[in-house]
Amino acid sequence: MDSRTQDLAKAQPGSASATSIERAERYSAHNYHPLPVVLARGEGVWVWDVDGKRYLDMLSSYSALNQGHRHPRIIQALKEQADRLTLVSRAFYTDLFGLFCERLCTLAGQEMALLMNSGAEAVETAIKTARMWGVRARGVPRDRAQIVVCENNFHGRTTTIVGFSSEPQYRDDFGPYAPGAFPMIPYDDVAALERAITPHTVGFLVEPIQGEAGILVPSPGYLRAAAEVCRRRNVLLMFDEVQTGLGRTGKMFCCDHEGVKPDLLILGKALSGGTLPVSAVLGSRQTLGLYQPGDHGSTFGGSPLACAVGLASLEVIVEERLPERAADTGAYFMERLRALRSPRVDHVRGRGLLIGVCIKDACGPARPFCEALQAEGILAKETHGQVIRFAPPLVISRSEVDWALERIARVLG
Repeated sequence: MDSRTQDLAKAQPGSASATSIERAERYSAHNYHPLPVVLARGEGVWVWDVDGKRYLDMLSSYSALNQGHRHPRIIQALKEQADRLTLVSRAFYTDLFGLFCERLCTLAGQEMALLMNSGAEAVETAIKTARMWGVRARGVPRDRAQIVVCENNFHGRTTTIVGFSSEPQYRDDFGPYAPGAFPMIPYDDVAALERAITPHTVGFLVEPIQGEAGILVPSPGYLRAAAEVCRRRNVLLMFDEVQTGLGRTGKMFCCDHEGVKPDLLILGKALSGGTLPVSAVLGSRQTLGLYQPGDHGSTFGGSPLACAVGLASLEVIVEERLPERAADTGAYFMERLRALRSPRVDHVRGRGLLIGVCIKDACGPARPFCEALQAEGILAKETHGQVIRFAPPLVISRSEVDWALERIARVLG
């Protein structure tokens, strides 16, 4: 019996969950391996399955739900805009587009924004921007621009992006790729960055915390030192904050912990409060100002609906002080997790409410622990084999964390 058949067997035969899982497994491509739960409703930090069981969401759709499920202000903005105007081609101006770009730039201390949809699209846009800047502003020969990336990176699933993944499953069978376009170095290694830069290097693309790699937090000062290398060598510093941005790590942006402002800042996920895909690349006029009509575009990027929910999402993050709440609650959560002193846990790492619990190799992979947590009413997900990711909505309260800790203690022993 394979793992998917086992998952289906765990659902009560004849239940609404079993029916939904069987249908999904039959008619959808198996590009995900979900936990065997079928969700139908959500509110705040809680979700309910089709059979009525309640769970605490400890994944937040990989940081897309920082504001919680169905935040009333975001949903209201979505409904009001849907009653007015949902989509207009960028062939025309719309009333909220400029305002949303302004709010984003003001929040991040940047000059211009380029709006897209998914996080991967934003990363692709940043790659195009860096290459264009290299050719048009730096004089790098066409088709020779290089962007340095890190081992264990995760920036999306497009063919360009998986071409510079160090995970064989992500890249094998999807080539060919552009050899030499993305030199790869170890994460958290400034000396390696210095050595990798050549006259053709136009950018350094990095996650301030590597999420999919297992919540890997770099050494203090790493981002600041990398910024200094990029400045001195005239290379664009590109931060992928799709998962770490917008309050998740206890600051508005993870790079704020070291007071570093990138040349290109990549955002997505929580930018819409989990309602629809909204992403952006932020930068200066020296980079994004190089675009000319026809160089890049998106039918849905910057749509009226996207701008409406984006504005509401930013207002919620700022006015409800979600970064500060993530810092406070996250520190409490990590302290209590470490205090469990579980014999199955090697260590706990993270920042704010982006937390990884690393299971000892001798205790097997993290997946069975996530399945046991599901049985206790907690939805978390394994990453990089041995790590349980705990990343609840930033609106979670201490009492809700305590509720979770009681059940986590039972599972971890």
